[in-house]
Amino acid sequence: MTTHPHGTGGTGTGIRGHRVEVVRGTQHVTVTIDGRVVAESRRPLLLFETGLPVRYYLPPQDVNLSLFEPTDTHTTCPFKGQAAYWTYLGEEGGSGPHTDVVWAYPDPLDAVAEIKDHLSFYDTVADISVKETD
Repeated sequence: MTTHPHGTGGTGTGIRGHRVEVVRGTQHVTVTIDGRVVAESRRPLLLFETGLPVRYYLPPQDVNLSLFEPTDTHTTCPFKGQAAYWTYLGEEGGSGPHTDVVWAYPDPLDAVAEIKDHLSFYDTVADISVKETD
């Protein structure tokens, strides 16, 4: 098990000035990988963490999980808990799989309990489009 590559502090951890906050959003979030829509939600959870870009956590019902396969990868963030990962399988004849492109916290720490089982995507592989709703 490794430490989450972005984990550097958090709410209730005793690290001064570092915050992790979860906010319910109403934005329309669309996630595409290799041009294919893999998730679409109007009920994201926005996770704000000091020093990191906002992360959008989507309910599993809003993600096409048939396009992903769980991996054995697990990382630990001292401020969110242990993350589990999935690989995007890709399309036959299309681009290959993208390993560990999405993650979730099946049993997050109490400070971020709302993100339980919600999925977030690495924006280095996935295109995450966010539109404000009226």
